[in-house]
Amino acid sequence: MHFEEALSKYNLDLDPLSLETLQVNVGRLCNQACKHCHVDAGPARTEIMDRKTIDRILDILRDHPIANLDITGGAPELNPHFRYLVESAKALGKHVMVRCNLTVLFEPGLEDLVEFYVRNAVEIVSSLPYFQEFETDTQRGKGVFEKSIKALRMLNDAGYGQEDSGLLIDLVYNPVGAFLPPPQESLEREFKRELDHRYGITFNRLFTITNMPISRFLHFLQRTGNYETYMEKLVSSFNPAAAEGVMCRSLISVGYDGRLYDCDFNQMLDLNLNHGAPHTILDFDFDRIVNRRIVFGDHCFGCTAGAGSSCGGATA
Repeated sequence: MHFEEALSKYNLDLDPLSLETLQVNVGRLCNQACKHCHVDAGPARTEIMDRKTIDRILDILRDHPIANLDITGGAPELNPHFRYLVESAKALGKHVMVRCNLTVLFEPGLEDLVEFYVRNAVEIVSSLPYFQEFETDTQRGKGVFEKSIKALRMLNDAGYGQEDSGLLIDLVYNPVGAFLPPPQESLEREFKRELDHRYGITFNRLFTITNMPISRFLHFLQRTGNYETYMEKLVSSFNPAAAEGVMCRSLISVGYDGRLYDCDFNQMLDLNLNHGAPHTILDFDFDRIVNRRIVFGDHCFGCTAGAGSSCGGATA
């Protein structure tokens, strides 16, 4: 079964509901090369969003009722214009989220990042595959877990994750292998209990995200002979309630070159906004975007399986 057939089977018409979030990929350069990364980010990538493109994004945020700026990468902090984007968006009254991999806090020249985040009240969203070393390092590289725990302690000491501080830090769980994540609510309780007990670490929310069958994870599935089995699992777990909450109904994704997509996953598959919607930020049109038809593909089964998956976690 193809994704469009699943929508038809359940009489689902997933039109956009609003445009609340602009998710901006400011580059694919990263200090890590995680096995599950759908962006294929890494230390050798050279794609970086330039200042002209960032200024156009700020114009769009200023001129339209878009509440949230979700900055991602790569490691977004490695873009030389990153701080300018954050500070400018905050000055416009936008809520700013940054997809921070935690270990970037220890990169040369970025030692004051925690202070910068506190000063700008940035919401931090960070991947942590598990509360134990083996699973985390298996997915993200040797030594990543130890650095991540150190970074989380630094953020806690600065007020992140502390009650009434207003400084939010959310963790992201991706399964290490070719299976769906457990229920988000119960897993969050387990993470909070174990991280507090083992390391004295607190955080606000846990987001569970299904590994998407694209890019680096797709290559893993094909190399290990798990692709067909994994896709069958996603298709058989299709949940109409989760489909109703897919993130592309209230978000669009901006590539490092200014091209527009329905989501970050479509961006990596080079599936531009279509059906009359603008293709780049140069011809950005709020009304045409809100009234567009969303471009779907079979990879979208990853967002609609089980409890659903989005950049904000489960959808049902």
